[in-house]
Amino acid sequence: MVTLEEVTLIHAPLERCFDLARSVEVHLAGNVHFGEAAVARAGVTSGLIGLGERVTWQARHFGVLQKLTSEITAMDRPAYFQDTTISGAFRSMKHDHFFQALAPDETQMRDVFCFSAPLGILGRLAECAVLHRYMRALLRERNAVIRAIAESSTWHRYLPSTSSEGTGRSQ
Repeated sequence: MVTLEEVTLIHAPLERCFDLARSVEVHLAGNVHFGEAAVARAGVTSGLIGLGERVTWQARHFGVLQKLTSEITAMDRPAYFQDTTISGAFRSMKHDHFFQALAPDETQMRDVFCFSAPLGILGRLAECAVLHRYMRALLRERNAVIRAIAESSTWHRYLPSTSSEGTGRSQ
């Protein structure tokens, strides 16, 4: 199993960062070159994903079209949520998202991302040779998109007016 940890400093309020990290549209904005889409499969395809909800992502990685279904398995708004892979190419995948207000307009977003590839020793070799670096790059790219949107005036496009700065659904 591989564990990656990334810390991103965002100059925006805590609640905004938390909600943008749960936004299907923000996720898709950071993965356009993979042709990623949220596909209907008895799950969420737009908006903010909440506790117990699932989303199925479809994207092309390493030249192969893949589907991955994840579920929000824990949430303590606006400090933490966890998404866990229910099905997909990986043997397991869990992503813990931690948010801490450092100041009124400054948030630390910390990701702890754990995954393991299938296929035993061959999967372990793939983790070491390719997947570790590839998944870290995806995580950094995702976080850069969240930061760019949160720090700009475009964040309003991604969040419903009811979730704006802490007045959204609480779970």
